[in-house]
Amino acid sequence: MFENDFCPVQDELLGQMYRASEHGLPQLVASVSPEVRAMLALFCYRKSHLYSLAMTIAASCSEHELVQAGGRVGSTLYALSREPAARTSPVSVSGRKPITLSTKPLTQLAPIDDEPDDADFAEFARAVTA
Repeated sequence: MFENDFCPVQDELLGQMYRASEHGLPQLVASVSPEVRAMLALFCYRKSHLYSLAMTIAASCSEHELVQAGGRVGSTLYALSREPAARTSPVSVSGRKPITLSTKPLTQLAPIDDEPDDADFAEFARAVTA
């Protein structure tokens, strides 16, 4: 079902929704049919940067519409969109999730010995003469 992950609305409308204020978004969401709205909520839910938009759109859908469009994922999305914390997930002032970086080293590298020694030359000489 999710292999052909396409946005069910035009890019322009999705962009308007993404940039809309809290007060303007409900009118844009209401302009879309209930079936398309459910598909759009699921589309946005699969994109981490559109999480809060997904929660807002899903809150305007019935459980039946979301389940019909997305099965178990739709049911989960319905439940999440009804939780008070759903719209207050960790986001920055710009409305996007913050980027977190690891504070631990990713790998431990052994020191590199750039100076060849006699054993390296002996090994090389054996390989060349073999």
